[in-house]
Amino acid sequence: MNSHVEQALASLKSGNPEDVERALETLQEVVYGFGMKVCGVREDAEDTAQETLIRLARQLKDFPDARALAVWLYKVAKTQCLMSRRKSKFAPAQMLSLDALMPKESDAAAPGVKSWEVTPEEILLNKELRSKLKDAVLALPKHYRLVLILRDMEQLDTREVAEVMGISEETTKMRLHRARVFLRNALAGYVRRAEMPEAKTHA
Repeated sequence: MNSHVEQALASLKSGNPEDVERALETLQEVVYGFGMKVCGVREDAEDTAQETLIRLARQLKDFPDARALAVWLYKVAKTQCLMSRRKSKFAPAQMLSLDALMPKESDAAAPGVKSWEVTPEEILLNKELRSKLKDAVLALPKHYRLVLILRDMEQLDTREVAEVMGISEETTKMRLHRARVFLRNALAGYVRRAEMPEAKTHA
């Protein structure tokens, strides 16, 4: 669960106008950030955030808990993102085919091996690696990209991602696995090259 959504719902329920305004600003930032990860285009992210918040303002009383709000919020934002027509300048000329995402036998993670070649901390500290990650995420077909972003970046659990996407939990897990395998392979070569000078230094 995205912690910002939980905090925002608590503020919305306080009834204090200032708290409500801050909560809406927080949720707008959450949706904008989600839109940027999915589309990579500022205009689409802004449109997504604006449309989602307009719809949210009409039905603030319909959410019994943060989970319900998060699922609704991302479901609306997902629909807006899928409708986007602009193309990110960072996106590849051609999206990957589903066959490209099918894990090969050599891709199956051995026991104890992480799904990611790098930690989130390493990504944050390495600007070039962040750029490589962004390019790799944008190369994914949108439905795979959405599952990955919702689960690994927006911190929704598998059940919540399945609800947002309108698919089964098994399908969610399958898409997530394929997306992670692709990202791991896309970043592995870069990480190995980046580590080579350090390895020589310690030789």
